[in-house]
Amino acid sequence: MDLNLKITDMAGARPEHSTVIVNFVSAIRKQLRNSTCYVYSDNVQYRFKTDDGEDKVVIPDASINCRIKARRGNVFIDAPRFVMEVLSPTTEKYDRGEKMELYRQQEIEEYWIVDLKKKSVEIYELDYEDEKPRYFLIETITENNKDDLKILHFPNIKITFDELFDEVDVEY
Repeated sequence: MDLNLKITDMAGARPEHSTVIVNFVSAIRKQLRNSTCYVYSDNVQYRFKTDDGEDKVVIPDASINCRIKARRGNVFIDAPRFVMEVLSPTTEKYDRGEKMELYRQQEIEEYWIVDLKKKSVEIYELDYEDEKPRYFLIETITENNKDDLKILHFPNIKITFDELFDEVDVEY
């Protein structure tokens, strides 16, 4: 079984990167208690098959998965409903490119890109154009419209912009 894994030597994430992930997971976890969905941080792997038939393994920064029994060992084999990636200088191209394309192919309903430098959240929703899945940018949330932050596909789950960026110093 060839998973096309690449081993790369990456610098550790900035503390602000981890803080945003922890803030998201801790706020959402309480609200998903007693449901069939779980929120996971950046230590959960998903194995997907690409449109070209390749097996790919990815580790999102955060995900909400309602199909938790679909796994082999410690790797989920079914797509989560929500994924969040926190950009860093070394991952931005991958998160906006190959990873976003892979999530689109898996038809993950909602994809957030959190930009620490801009202190913003881009909310993408999956929809179909000519019967093909495609991500559409629904809104970019900043300090100016922070009250608009919401998880589209989990309308009863709340996280505020201030909660997401709590204790995050965004100066690079």
